[in-house]
Amino acid sequence: MCKKLNTMNKLFSILAITLLTSIFTNAQSFRLGAKAGANLSKIQGQSFDNSFELGYQLGGFAEIDFSKTFGIQPEILFSQTNTKTSSGFNNIYVGIGSAAPAGEKVQLNYLSIPILLRINASKLLTLHLGPQYSILINDKQDLFQNSRDAFKKGDFSMVAGAQLNLSPLRIYGRYNIGLTDLNEIDNKDQWKSQQIQVGVGLKLF
Repeated sequence: MCKKLNTMNKLFSILAITLLTSIFTNAQSFRLGAKAGANLSKIQGQSFDNSFELGYQLGGFAEIDFSKTFGIQPEILFSQTNTKTSSGFNNIYVGIGSAAPAGEKVQLNYLSIPILLRINASKLLTLHLGPQYSILINDKQDLFQNSRDAFKKGDFSMVAGAQLNLSPLRIYGRYNIGLTDLNEIDNKDQWKSQQIQVGVGLKLF
């Protein structure tokens, strides 16, 4: 599984570099900025509480426009996902070992790389749509006393959102839906991430 994920990470990196190199040579305008905001996140599945928990995300972005209407927006973000276990976790995994009790806080830190299509509806409004790949970077991933890894190292998701351009300020909101089953234990329960993101960005140049 680790070899598979490492291969996926390398392929995604090569694809991203190739794509960005091609994009830079054809761009009509190019801007860089920094951003920060709140993550309301949860992991969908019987093992976790169904409510959204507050986290944060911060990083940088590039705005690359090919025309007045279309462009692309790659980003690199540190993103925090918080959730809590439910009573279903112990019910499902009681045979594996001493599991986390209901209400146990779980924090997953990711390096997220969204590559989003920019649709400039007007000078004020930009719509975003595209894929995101996130790499799990924190070491504490186990939910068992035997330190067994519980979460996959990568999460592929789709992103949709909107952004207000109040130059040089950016105000944005997004919804991220995970497509990867994050459960590294077995296939008894599917764990898929969901995030609602709101935040502000600042165009630096």
